[in-house]
Amino acid sequence: MGSSDMSHAAWRKSSRSGHNGNCVELARVAAHVAFRDSKAPAAGHLTLSAESFAQLVHRAKCGEPDA
Repeated sequence: MGSSDMSHAAWRKSSRSGHNGNCVELARVAAHVAFRDSKAPAAGHLTLSAESFAQLVHRAKCGEPDA
């Protein structure tokens, strides 16, 4: 997915996030998931397909190394 206007994206962060500003925000955009650093939202975002994002989260939870 190329660069896109994310001004209307509904960004959210986990209810488990602390108040120290070290959070990742997520937004669903069509069949993709965008994520960004909550303390630097203007710095940009990364976008993955929903399937790739689900695989990333699964691998992180399982502690699997990078492929």
